[in-house]
Order: sequence, then C-alpha cells, then structure tokens
Amino acid sequence: MSAALEVRKLTRRFGDFVAVNEASFEVRRGEILGFIGPNGAGKTTTMRVCATLDLPDEGDVLIDGVSVMERPREVRQRLGFMPDSYGAYVHTTITEYLDFFARSYGLRGKDRARMLAYVKDFTGLGPLEGKLMTALSKGMKQRLCLAKTLLHDPALLILDEPAAGLDPHARVELRELVKALAGLGKAVMISSHILSELSQICTSVAVIEAGEIRASGTVEQVVRMARTHHQQVFLRALAPLEEVQKCLFESPGVEAVRPEKDGVVFDFAGEEDDLARLLRRLVERGLAPVEFAPKATNLEDVFLELTAGRVQ
Repeated sequence: MSAALEVRKLTRRFGDFVAVNEASFEVRRGEILGFIGPNGAGKTTTMRVCATLDLPDEGDVLIDGVSVMERPREVRQRLGFMPDSYGAYVHTTITEYLDFFARSYGLRGKDRARMLAYVKDFTGLGPLEGKLMTALSKGMKQRLCLAKTLLHDPALLILDEPAAGLDPHARVELRELVKALAGLGKAVMISSHILSELSQICTSVAVIEAGEIRASGTVEQVVRMARTHHQQVFLRALAPLEEVQKCLFESPGVEAVRPEKDGVVFDFAGEEDDLARLLRRLVERGLAPVEFAPKATNLEDVFLELTAGRVQ
C-alpha cells in the first residue's frame, strides 16, 4: 500500500527551543501507527504540522503525496484530524453538529445526506441523532468527534489521545472502530499514553523523545530493535541452580540474574547471535537447558527501553 503520510526531516522551533528535530517516519494505507513518547516530547507539535495547523521551519510533510507547505488546502481534503479535546455547542443536536461540518466541507444535497447517514451508522450515533451534544457521555462525544472527522472521507486520520478519559467499555468500542477504519484502507496515526491499548491495534510505531525519533517501523521491527539493547530471558535447566547462575554471571552480556519459578530470569544485552552463543555455552558446560526463551516484549517495554524520560 502507498504511503498516506510521509514526514521528512521535520523541524519546528519556537525561538531557541527545538520542539521537533529532523523527525522522519511514514504511515501507509491500511496501517495504524502508534505515535508514542513522554509528555513534552513533540507529539502534538508534529501532529499539528501534519494537520496543517502549524508550519515547519525545515523539512516537509506529504499527505497522499501532497505537501502541507505547498498545497495546504488540498491536504485538508485528504486528512481528518481529531484533537484531544473539542468544544460542545450548547443547544446543538448530533445531526445539527454533523450537518454544519458537512456543509463546511462542501457536501451538498444527496452527497451530504448520504455521508451524514453513513458516519452516524458507522459510529453508532444514529439512535441518538436528535440528542443534544451537552447531554452526551464522554464516550459518545468521542464517537461524535470521530464521525465529524470522517465526513469528507479522508485517506489519513490523525487521532490525538482519542481514548483519554474513556471507561474500559468505551475504549474497546473505539479500538474496534479504529481497526475497522484501517480495514477500509485508511491510514491512522494515533497518539496515546495508554500503551496497552495501542499494543492491541497498532501495526507500526514511532517513538519520539525530546523532539527526536528514537525508532520507527513495524511493531516487530521496533520490538527487535529494543531487544538488541536489552531483554529479559527465562532459563530452566536440569543442573543445580548455583551452577547455572555461576555460568550466567561468567557469560558476556548477562546482567541481573534472579530466580523465578523453577528457573532463572536474567537481563541480556546483545543481539540474537549473542543469545545463540550463550545457549551453546550452557549446553557445552553440561547444564542441560530445557527452557530458554526471551520474555515477551510489549510496547511499554519498548517505550521504557528506548526513552530515558527526558523532557524539554
């Protein structure tokens, strides 16, 4: 699938402060990219530039091959931006709210009626269409904002903390909606501090800290990158525990050996080839390893491994 979003050496300064420094990554159609980083890392600034709400000092962003610098009006027809918060209009119903934005996007007549019906059906808002915005729950308001974002059928969706403040049930519903949108061929860029949620929907990840991209790629690629820095390995062997621990402590790359269940867990700094050599060493020493496997790495592990928690 072609790239719906290409961020090319994006730099944004505010005076002497560099909020984003030569950031580069991409999102292809059908992909869900999790954009993660500590508070103050540059996530919102990057998303605002991608959404044509701010201008870069250097670099560029392409939406479906169109530059946000050269043709921002055309870009806005190709993307949908869902901010982390938005205003609720007093005495305005769901249908009136959506109709206003549909008209703003230039939808007329049957096209407008068709899209209004489609987004209300897709987000499950149809039965509530006459309800006032101020009477909606947090979850329903997020659905409404998503429906508004979909009105002009954008190729790229940029979602800034869409699950913030939602209860577990509403988060699951939002997650399924995002998956469905990716299944329709849309590219999705989503930022969130709820990494357990992102890990269940993302196909790719970009990690940003202090304005710089620390890693980007598919989830598997980024997990593998984090593992080359540091990983935890579980080992169960038939030899006495003391002999196993002694061999591990004498092996390059092994750190912090500790008993767990009927074996040991140790921290290992190295690549897969180094891990294979360690296993061969254990066998040659006659320790009879019967279980030897890296522990599963999730997005929280990746985040902690690739960032130092620095703020700007």
